[in-house]
Amino acid sequence: MLSVNEKAMEIAEEMMDWSEELKIKAMELKNGGKVIDCGINVPGGYEAGLLFTEICMGGFGGCSVSVHKISDIPLAFIDVTTDHPAISCLGAQKAGWRISVDKYFAMGSGPARALALKPKKTYERIKYEDDYEYAVIALESNQLPDEKVIDTIAEACHVDSENVIALVAPTASIVGSVQVSGRVVETAIFKLNELGYDTTKIISGTGCAPIAPVVKDDLMAMGSTNDSVIYYGSVFLTVRGFEEEKFKMVPSSTSKDYGKPFYKTFKDAGYDFFKIDANVFAPAEITVNDLETGKTYHAGHLNSEVILESYGISGI
Repeated sequence: MLSVNEKAMEIAEEMMDWSEELKIKAMELKNGGKVIDCGINVPGGYEAGLLFTEICMGGFGGCSVSVHKISDIPLAFIDVTTDHPAISCLGAQKAGWRISVDKYFAMGSGPARALALKPKKTYERIKYEDDYEYAVIALESNQLPDEKVIDTIAEACHVDSENVIALVAPTASIVGSVQVSGRVVETAIFKLNELGYDTTKIISGTGCAPIAPVVKDDLMAMGSTNDSVIYYGSVFLTVRGFEEEKFKMVPSSTSKDYGKPFYKTFKDAGYDFFKIDANVFAPAEITVNDLETGKTYHAGHLNSEVILESYGISGI
């Protein structure tokens, strides 16, 4: 059986071995749990961001950084590929675990979810769960977790605290920007799952999105990083069974909240996520190749105007 935690563990060990080169910091807590700081008290970098993203995908996805232009402005882009879309994207990468312990809060993603089954209905849909003695979790937070947080994660994952490895990066960091854009394929898979499509029919997925320039404020960073996917994320899926009504609803432009930088939408909603149309959390465009018919379909479009407004790029 494929184990997302086993594959991710290999990458996490590599990160700890090469922490100085990656500009991250690994530490061991009193309960034996391991924490890898990828951007709170360290600078991190693109290489750390790519490894962080691959861990989020349970080791069943690969990614790289390249440079492309948007309206003649060169920007960093991430390219993501997986041949196990349902497992890597929904079974691991999806930020489906809200971790709240005392005053600590983080959105949890990565392979540890497949041990804790967070949320259980997702794993029932894709018919997958992991069984491994180590739990690897990725936390989006501007605070490092303490022993109590690690104990909570360990208990939910049915492992010893000393067998938990937690990677942490704030949204407003290089690693934070990389890993959010690295969810471009996942957003398409997630949207299809929400629309009722059987995501186990998706054979392979690949996509790219610009990596948002880092801003100082986590709230602003949440906006620009989400916009990277919403307004300029491209996804190509190979499937066995195309359902037009579902796939044409995937692009973010089908949402009533599409059309302006996410931070503005969030502000207009009184900073209440539940007042935002969830359909906006999707890639800008999608192309689908159906192996059953040999036909290929496309929906959605890129929006350079909004993405550049979101990034706030100025000439010098």
